[in-house]
Amino acid sequence: MSDALPKIAWIGLGIMGSPMSENLIKSGYDVTGFTLEQDKLDRLTAAGGTAAASVAEAVHDADVIITMVPASPQVEAVSYGPDGILENARTGALLIDMSSITPQTSVELARAGRQKGIRVLDAPVSGGEAGAIEAVLSVMAGGEQADFDEARPILEALGRTIVLCGPAGSGQTVKAANQLIVAVNIQAAAEAVVFLEKSGVDLTAALEVLGGGLAGSTVLARKKDNFLRRDFRPGFRIDLHHKDMGIVTDAARAVGAPLPVGAVVAQLVASLRAQGDGGLDHSALLRAVERLAGAEV
Repeated sequence: MSDALPKIAWIGLGIMGSPMSENLIKSGYDVTGFTLEQDKLDRLTAAGGTAAASVAEAVHDADVIITMVPASPQVEAVSYGPDGILENARTGALLIDMSSITPQTSVELARAGRQKGIRVLDAPVSGGEAGAIEAVLSVMAGGEQADFDEARPILEALGRTIVLCGPAGSGQTVKAANQLIVAVNIQAAAEAVVFLEKSGVDLTAALEVLGGGLAGSTVLARKKDNFLRRDFRPGFRIDLHHKDMGIVTDAARAVGAPLPVGAVVAQLVASLRAQGDGGLDHSALLRAVERLAGAEV
C-alpha cells in the first residue's frame, strides 16, 4: 500500500457504500469504516479494511472522510454533535458527502465545515448498485475547485463520469434532476411494458428493439431484466426514490421551476410506497401500473 495515498474514513456501508469502499481498498487506499450493522463491518474487514467502533474513532486521523448514508437527517447525525465528524476530524481534512440529500443541507454542512477548518464537497452519485460494484458511477460534485481536484483520484476509483457542477449544493441539485429523469423514465418504461404485454407482443423482443432506438436509455438497459423477470430485489429502493422526489419537488418549487410530469410520478412513487412496496427496487413502479390495469400483483 502506498504511503502517498490519503487515509480514508468511510461512514455508511449500505447497498452503495459497501462496494464503493471495497473499490477504494482494491485501489490501494487505507479505509477505516463505520456503520451501524456489524455484518457490514465484518464485510469491510474481510475486504481488507478496518472497522471502527464509532464515527469519532473512524475519522480522528483520516485525511479524507466519505459519507454515504440514506438522507439529510443521517448526514446531520453523523456530521454534527460531540461524537460527529466536525468535532472529531482533524483540521484540514476533506469531507466528501456522497449521500443524496437536500441542496440546502449540503450548503449548511459546507458552511459549518469552514468554521471548523474542514473542507466539504457534496458528491452524490448515479448508477445504482451495479454502478457501485463496477466502479462506473456518475459523480456530480459541488464545492471548491481545489478540493474537487484533490478528491478526483479517489472519485476516479469509484466512477467513470466525474464533474464539478458548481459551488456547495450544486451536486445535490444535479442529483435531484437525475432522480427526476430516472423516475419519469422508469414510469414510462413500466407503462410500455404493460401496454406491450396486453397487446400480446413478445416482451423480450420488444424491449430489445426499443433499447436499440431513440427509446433506448441507461434506465431501460439496467432495468430490462427486472421488468422481464418481475425481479424487484432492491438495487435502489422505492423508499429512497420517494425521498429524492420530495427533494426535487421542494427544490423546484423554491426556484419556480414547474414539474408537471415529475409531480405526477412523485405521487405514483408515493402511492407505491403506501401500498407496502417501499422496500422494493424502483423498477417496481411496474407493479403500480399493473394494479391500475387491473392485474393481480
